Amino acid sequence: MKKSPAHCQGTKTPAPLSDVFAANEEDKAFFQRELASFVPRRIFDAHCHLWSDEFSCGAHGRKILPACFQGVAMGYNEYRRLIDCLHPGRELAGHFMPEICPEHSLHESEWIARQVACDPQSRGSFLVRPDDDPEWVCGEVRRLGLSGLKCYHVLAKRTPTWEADIPDYLPERIVAVADREKWTITLHMVKAHAVADPVNQHWIRHYCGRYPGIKLILAHAARGFQPEHNFRGLPALAGLDNLYFDSSANCEPMALAAIIRIMGVRKLLYGSDFHVSHYRGRSVAVADSFIWLYQDKPVWGEKHLQVHPVLVGLEHLRALKWACWSERLSDADVVAIFRGNAAELWGIDA
Repeated sequence: MKKSPAHCQGTKTPAPLSDVFAANEEDKAFFQRELASFVPRRIFDAHCHLWSDEFSCGAHGRKILPACFQGVAMGYNEYRRLIDCLHPGRELAGHFMPEICPEHSLHESEWIARQVACDPQSRGSFLVRPDDDPEWVCGEVRRLGLSGLKCYHVLAKRTPTWEADIPDYLPERIVAVADREKWTITLHMVKAHAVADPVNQHWIRHYCGRYPGIKLILAHAARGFQPEHNFRGLPALAGLDNLYFDSSANCEPMALAAIIRIMGVRKLLYGSDFHVSHYRGRSVAVADSFIWLYQDKPVWGEKHLQVHPVLVGLEHLRALKWACWSERLSDADVVAIFRGNAAELWGIDA
């Protein structure tokens, strides 16, 4: 890895952090057995989070980071070291986004800008709140040299935020500025049926159709942790030229395959969802929804067998591999998902 500029150095990472999130023997064997021949040499991580050492509040004061992350700066260098657990030895750049902290949103966006400056092939997004003045947002994104916006439902005023409409946390006046500036917008939609929800479909079609200058990225494979929602909802969005999807942390192969088949392989971007990528376990589609099974859940003993969960990011990569196999993708298609599509979207080297 190239030497980092001075402003990329000096973040404090306690030794236990690398111990907790390092790849163990099961992870290493999993990668060699299932992923080494699949993951390309060059990667662009389209969905990853960094934060400063002052970040500790989480959303509305709720602690959202593991204890070992609290009060710890996660900068470019730390990310590069830890993400190597998922795809060792690969050439990497990323699209960095702030963690969600309304009280310190500008501070965290400024932190992202400093980390993006470490690598000319990386990009960053600005954390936008629904009450922000659009012209102020425009000035700050320009000042910081960022490429787009990150919105999040926990900043909506309605309760519960899991049922918020998209304009509750991504108002149209913000989208209009993004259209003028040709920005990306990464959207983690909510509602129980995600992309199959008619109200979500309406706003996605409206924003993409009325504002062709935006590049709207639906996070977590359109939050299709229940693949049936993608099967049912994606056809309503087909043909929107400025709509994209990142794969981040979605461990369901058919959710990813649905995007490839219905929307096209050029619309899918690989994303790790760091730091979630470094928990152990996976999401599982059940009934008309999904659940997350983490290492601390009492589900890993099955009859005579003790299962050792691997990193979420590895489970996600396997799901992506199976989706590519299911859709009979070529090597060139796989390379496009891991870097080529992002290169075209953000104007970096393919």
